[in-house]
Amino acid sequence: MSLALAACGDTAAETPETLRLLAHDSFADAVNDETFAAFTEETGIEVEVLAGGDAGSMVTQAVLTAGNPTADVLFGVDDTFLSRAIDGEIFTEHTSELIDTVPASLRVGPQELVTPIDFGDVCLNYDKAWFEDKGLEVPASLDDLRDPAVAASLVVEHPATSSPGLAFLLATMDIYGADWRDFWADLKEGGVKVVPDWNTAYYADFTRYGGDRPLVVSYASSPPAEVIFAEEPLETAPTGVIEAGCYRQIEFAGVLDGTDHPEAAGDLIDSLLSGGFQETSRVNGFVFPANDNADRPAEFVDHPVIPADPSQLDPDLIAENREAWIQEWAELMEG
Repeated sequence: MSLALAACGDTAAETPETLRLLAHDSFADAVNDETFAAFTEETGIEVEVLAGGDAGSMVTQAVLTAGNPTADVLFGVDDTFLSRAIDGEIFTEHTSELIDTVPASLRVGPQELVTPIDFGDVCLNYDKAWFEDKGLEVPASLDDLRDPAVAASLVVEHPATSSPGLAFLLATMDIYGADWRDFWADLKEGGVKVVPDWNTAYYADFTRYGGDRPLVVSYASSPPAEVIFAEEPLETAPTGVIEAGCYRQIEFAGVLDGTDHPEAAGDLIDSLLSGGFQETSRVNGFVFPANDNADRPAEFVDHPVIPADPSQLDPDLIAENREAWIQEWAELMEG
């Protein structure tokens, strides 16, 4: 039963004035007055968004406060960090009434605990103008990055603190198998730059925003987002996607165990999966809607690159090896 229907019998104590949603910075920074307007209009409940850093940092924060959460709902944990959240027992049960709108391929987590909200392909992005001005060819494969001149043009995120950083590491493992260490050793020797999170990589180091790196680990949907948010209308995206080395991520939301308002929190998750939210708000996160019935904005139809065969590892395999892989990567890259 939706909160809007139940509210008639609820007391003021049972129906909160505000729900707190813990989210990664990329989503929190994009929230505006319209993001949760429909939910608030339907329920009378305001939504306060708490920025939790990148996905890895956000999940760590939630695990440390398990049972006594700082928020009611967590949004933005993806399949690369999902096992850490599940093992940390941070969620309480909620199965979305809209779960049947989500394709089976995106339902990789326990549906009684987490709800798929969106998906995106982590891919290398490039600054078209930079490569055109230099008269250089855009790398076509990951092996091209092993050239020191190309490695020195690349910024990546740290896999311990950044979900796209971890996704890119997993893609290299999928592509190179046991030889993934050699690939990263070549990148290190060539001068690749490692930063803590996506915001830093994209908005500080990427040449598109004044940095000195024309290659960045971002999303396949970043080019259409560039068109949507351009100050002046654009017919073509100023950035492009390299399909080699892409990794598919799925982002989930869950009701945090210990919330005083589990029913309202569940209704908020259902609202995140509803067509209205998915069609109007998810473009701010550079991702595609999990709801198969949601229409995509025109820019996401005209400008996206959706990789035909992105890498994706089994979440159980990631759960068993993630920490050891990250530690081994860190020892290689930081040693």
